[in-house]
Amino acid sequence: MQQPIQLYYWPTPNGWKISIALEEMGLPYRLNLIDISKGDQFGVDFLKIAPNNRMPAITDPDGPDGAPLSLFESGAILMYLARKTGRFYGADERARLQVDQWLMWQMGGLGPMAGQAHHFLKYAPKMDPPQDLPYAKDRYRAEVARLYGVLDRQLAQNTYVAGAHFTIADMAIWPWASLWQGQQQTLEDKPHLARWLDLTGNRPGVIAGQALALELRGAPQSKAVQDLLFKR
Repeated sequence: MQQPIQLYYWPTPNGWKISIALEEMGLPYRLNLIDISKGDQFGVDFLKIAPNNRMPAITDPDGPDGAPLSLFESGAILMYLARKTGRFYGADERARLQVDQWLMWQMGGLGPMAGQAHHFLKYAPKMDPPQDLPYAKDRYRAEVARLYGVLDRQLAQNTYVAGAHFTIADMAIWPWASLWQGQQQTLEDKPHLARWLDLTGNRPGVIAGQALALELRGAPQSKAVQDLLFKR
């Protein structure tokens, strides 16, 4: 019997990438909650797995050559799981390169920019003291809009982000794109993105992965929590 993968997780867009992948791939896993509002990401044991003090991370007892493996960084985890299972990564090298470039687009572009948009639009104005910064809000709102325009044009020509089939590129992008309202975006001029959000969001694995411990998700409130999340 296959030993479960240990998933170190909190219900955020980056966490959802891996819970969705594990559900879609049908891999057994055991949930280890990393409560980022309590500083679990700075624990000594977790830092041995994820030295960048960020979740998600995994430990696979059945890694390459049967030896255990720990991995951090959501993109690296997605690529590993896709190679491990032989699923959701394209049938040939050309298809895999298409997946790679959109996965890197999410890791280097959409994720960081949408994360900054969330911070300055939702969290910073409620900090103690408030940090309501119009330039930062406009800057990141506009950059996320540009990125969604890029994605909409790609989806005008493809059912899924990297082509005709659902891949780890979709798993990486959907968690962030599904939060478009919190990024103060519109889908009225992005019909292909809207179609893809519904198509992907109705997959059973996506539904199950996004729902994992969802009741624990919430905005930081106290100054101590804000300092823990935003100043360390």
